[in-house]
Amino acid sequence: MILVKTKNFKAALLSGHKDNAVEVPFDPTEVWRIEAKPLWRGRRGHAVKEKLNGHDFESFIVPRQKRFFMLIDKELEHATGVSQGDVIEVSVGLLLE
Repeated sequence: MILVKTKNFKAALLSGHKDNAVEVPFDPTEVWRIEAKPLWRGRRGHAVKEKLNGHDFESFIVPRQKRFFMLIDKELEHATGVSQGDVIEVSVGLLLE
């Protein structure tokens, strides 16, 4: 996989029904000019590689109600010492196959 077009932003860590998420302040399709791909049944989005508090991880940016969210799993939340409501700085790059 190839990492391209890194973007940096700050966002609050939000509660999700499975994992947590942050709202992404841009439309990945417009910024990266690459259409969303099928991720799992009924969900399209963008595979991304991110850095949070010095920890590299892979995740997805998915659309929901005309906004975009990046999933943050509970393991990463514990490893980086962040919790719901914290404003975090994220570096995110699109992963291409």
